[in-house]
Amino acid sequence: MTREIRANELRALKEIAEMLNSANEMDQMLNDVLKKLLQVTGFTTGWIFLVDNRQGNVCTASQNLPSALMAGNYALVCGEDCACIESYRQDKLDNAVNILECKRINYAVEHKIGDTANISHHATVPLYAGNERFGLLNVAEAGKERFNEDELALLQAVALQIGTAIKRIRFYQAQERNAILYAKLGDAIQRINSILDIGQLPVKAVRIIGDTFNWPNVSLFIMKNDKLSLRAQYKNNRVDEKWQDIAMEEAGIVQAAYRDNRLVIEAHAGAACAVVLVSLGLPPDGSAAAIPLRARGRPFGVLLISSPGHKQFEGYPEEFMYSLGDHFTLSFENLRLYEQRRELALVEERNRMARDMHDSVIQKVFSLSFLAKGAEAMLSDKDAAVGKSLQEIGSLSQEVLKEMRALIWQLRPAGLENGLLPALKEYGQRINLTVYEQARGVMELPRAIEEALWRIGQEALNNVKKHAGTNAAYVRLTKTETEASLEISDRGNGFNSEKKKGKLTMGMMSMRERAEALGGQITISSGKGIPSTVKVTIPIHVIEEKCNEEKRAGENNGT
Repeated sequence: MTREIRANELRALKEIAEMLNSANEMDQMLNDVLKKLLQVTGFTTGWIFLVDNRQGNVCTASQNLPSALMAGNYALVCGEDCACIESYRQDKLDNAVNILECKRINYAVEHKIGDTANISHHATVPLYAGNERFGLLNVAEAGKERFNEDELALLQAVALQIGTAIKRIRFYQAQERNAILYAKLGDAIQRINSILDIGQLPVKAVRIIGDTFNWPNVSLFIMKNDKLSLRAQYKNNRVDEKWQDIAMEEAGIVQAAYRDNRLVIEAHAGAACAVVLVSLGLPPDGSAAAIPLRARGRPFGVLLISSPGHKQFEGYPEEFMYSLGDHFTLSFENLRLYEQRRELALVEERNRMARDMHDSVIQKVFSLSFLAKGAEAMLSDKDAAVGKSLQEIGSLSQEVLKEMRALIWQLRPAGLENGLLPALKEYGQRINLTVYEQARGVMELPRAIEEALWRIGQEALNNVKKHAGTNAAYVRLTKTETEASLEISDRGNGFNSEKKKGKLTMGMMSMRERAEALGGQITISSGKGIPSTVKVTIPIHVIEEKCNEEKRAGENNGT
């Protein structure tokens, strides 16, 4: 090689290096460097394709390709049936080589696909940086059947520069993509954190996540009673709020994420997308990512993202996926604590009202009763009518005292912290009833169910006291994993559950409304001369949904 040719090559390498170092846009960079390479070498044709396991072979840059190689949207260029591709796939292509017989070009000639511009052979060189491989650089020249060692060495040097530039640009693009992802994540979490109703969180969160990241399907599963329960689903730009239990062994990729407490990504969901998931509207074939939702390191649910397209989630960093799940969990936990604080504040307000009523109203009514009794003792002998009126005042005062004490008890059911049955027994004693209690099951009841059963039990005991003609009541509380049941009966004369035919009394209506508001049911059997039984059953596994619906309805009515 002459000194002049060597100097030209060095200048070419310098110009190419400067071009590569200043570029940040992949396709433009590859086309520019390919054009420059042809200028300094005299080769007439060149093309670069990147080999991607997800997308196959993509022709990213080309210069002066003959029509035969451009046919079918570069189908021949990107085809697999060529020695260079075979060697590349088998990790046998390390340096620039001559392709003595190009199957692509031979195929074009044989099938008369188009003009080959007298190209029959080409040189190929792998593009790589370190241990990362990106694709192939091919060059050709009309009538040229072999490239000498100096030409292959120059191609090798240029390919190394291109590989380094590709790695740099891909790193830059990944950083830029991650920055955009985390910016979107911050926006999504901020919007999720603005949700103040825990009942609305599942529905609104899946919509926010789907819209923010342009994911076609987002489903939220929560573990309840050893079953995964589908709580909300975003699909086709709409959200469905649903409660549907799924057996763990039928949950496919969701089961794997929950069981192993790890992120699971399927490029081709196929069998991993279980039949039961397909029945819920998830794509039967495509890609999916299942993110475990973890509280204090243990999973309590799964966020499932899916798409009809293949390999849609492989490019997302694991840290980002876990961060999305953890931030969602944090929002859920914060809202749950907020709800607990609000309930405690409500209890404290009830207690304050009860104290105020006890300290003011009760004392004044007691004083009125005391004064009426004193006046009756002084005046009853002088005026019988006045004495009778004072006696009635005293009796009414005593009744008011009893009702006020019962009302205070309802505002502040102090016995509930010790359990429902002790509270009902103590309440029965306050109204002069002997309560015989029986309990089955040891599971702790949700607050909403316990309070509903407490109110219903109070009303039932009041009816026993007023109408049954007995001072004994029998209370049985049964608790299972799926439901809570309270039964109150007596052995007295019973009571008439209807004031008018077909119409429930106010007390009966109140008990029924409390039970139905939580998805439960109540049966009342009684009648004149017949012992009475009140039995209420409330499902536990749907209590959160029912309570939240009632709360949302109340808030909407308040606005």
